[in-house]
Amino acid sequence: MSLEEKRIVILGGTSGLGFATAKAAAEEGAHVVIASSSQAKVEKAKGKLPAGTEGFAINLLDEDSVKSFFDSVGEFDHLVYTAGDALQAIEQKDMTFKEAQVFFGIRYWGAFLATKHGAPKIRAGGSIVLTSGMASRRSRKGWSVISSICGATEALGRALAVELAPLRVNVVCPGTIRTELWDNLPEAAREAMYQRAEQNLLVKHAGEAEEVAQAYLYLMRGGFTTGQVVVTDGGASVG
Repeated sequence: MSLEEKRIVILGGTSGLGFATAKAAAEEGAHVVIASSSQAKVEKAKGKLPAGTEGFAINLLDEDSVKSFFDSVGEFDHLVYTAGDALQAIEQKDMTFKEAQVFFGIRYWGAFLATKHGAPKIRAGGSIVLTSGMASRRSRKGWSVISSICGATEALGRALAVELAPLRVNVVCPGTIRTELWDNLPEAAREAMYQRAEQNLLVKHAGEAEEVAQAYLYLMRGGFTTGQVVVTDGGASVG
């Protein structure tokens, strides 16, 4: 189940988990297509990936833009969706309906549009891998919407595994991972979060994007795995 010569589209592939997955797949001989909302980020990421890597700027909340992107890309083997804005912990009583709708945007509706228009382009034997998060399993105060988005994404993955069969659809559920997603936090708060991970997780460290990327590669290779959520949380859900 090698990824060599496979064409892999990664939405959110310019940073964090998406970039780490693009890099790991390219190292296995895959041809990678990355996409992001920013052309500048696309060009920067392409400069760190092998020659021949394709890159596109895309508005994941505009259906015409998503459809046009997949029409331009043509046929490919695997679709990975890691795109997502940083989410704020806001209690339901303090959150406006508009804020809640916006939070669902890239993470859920972007995945919905990407799978709708990307699935018909995927070759036989291919797959889709979506991304949720540990908030689907262990919520905290102020996470009502965050947990809802993660849970909805996992439900979408399971439903599409049935609806699109034999195309395989799975979900990666990461825990606390060191990525640019947390750059919006003050440095002291960010480091405190990582230190808590070191103290509390069974593996005694916050995850690295390169570690979690291996879960995406496994799900692309795993021809007998579909409708599943692979948890990569350092033991948070059992510790």
